[in-house]
Amino acid sequence: MRRLGFLPAAARRIAVIGTGLALMLTLPAAASWAQQAQAQQPKGMVFGSDAGIVFNTIKPDKTADFEMIMGKLKEALQKSTNPDRKKQAAGWKVFKSVEPGPGGNVLYLFVVDPAVPNADYTVAKILDEAFPDQIQELYKTYAACYVPGGQSVVNLKLIDNMGQ
Repeated sequence: MRRLGFLPAAARRIAVIGTGLALMLTLPAAASWAQQAQAQQPKGMVFGSDAGIVFNTIKPDKTADFEMIMGKLKEALQKSTNPDRKKQAAGWKVFKSVEPGPGGNVLYLFVVDPAVPNADYTVAKILDEAFPDQIQELYKTYAACYVPGGQSVVNLKLIDNMGQ
C-alpha cells in the first residue's frame, strides 16, 4: 500500500477525511444491498428448479442414526396434514451409495423429482412440525451424522426426457 507521507500535511488530512467520507457513504448502501440480497434468498432448502439432488456425506459409524432419522422424516411427511408435505413425500427418494465414499464415508442422495415449488425441504423443519417435543434430540443426532461440509444441494432443470 502506498503511503501518503510524500503529501503535505494538509493534503494528507484531506485524503484521510475524503476516504472516511467515502466509506461513510458507501457502507450504508452496501449494508442495504446485503440485506436485500439476503431477503431475496429463499429460507431453508427450497429447490428453484424442476428437480434436485442433495448429496449427504455421512460418517461411517453414523449410518444407523442417519437411517433412523430418515425413518422419522418419512413418518413426519406421511402424517402431515399439509398438502405440500404430501407432494414432497411423493417425489422424494433417499438412496445410499453401494461403494464407499471418500475417506470411507457413506454417501446418501436425496433425489427430489419433481420438486414442489417454494416448498421447504429442510429436514429439521419437517421433523419439528411432526415431533416438536423431540426435535432437539433428533436434530442433535441428525447433525452428528455429517462430516464437516457434508451436504451439497444441486438444482436440476429438465432438458429432455428420453422415455417420452
